[in-house]
Amino acid sequence: MTKTDIIDILAEGTGLTKVETAAVVDGFLATISYALATGDSVTLRGFGSFRVVQRNARYGVNPKTGKEMNVPAHKSPVFKASRDLRRAVDQGINPTYTPASSDDGE
Repeated sequence: MTKTDIIDILAEGTGLTKVETAAVVDGFLATISYALATGDSVTLRGFGSFRVVQRNARYGVNPKTGKEMNVPAHKSPVFKASRDLRRAVDQGINPTYTPASSDDGE
């Protein structure tokens, strides 16, 4: 599923236009990005949490050339799924939201 697919599903389910829905989705993603970039974590109850971790410098191997190289220390965003999300994925369902398109039998 792509961002466009998500926008289409949300627009259909909410009655907003695709342009309005895209603005909401873009704003949502920008807010998460900004929070992580400024050192905050983001928790979405029932979905999961985003946070930034510091990765240590290390040596790695370029898979194309096989050449050893230095990978500098850096920050990486990480996501941890909530128990509810893990359960929904494991059971093949999402109990908190069903797209409107699935109600038509499609």
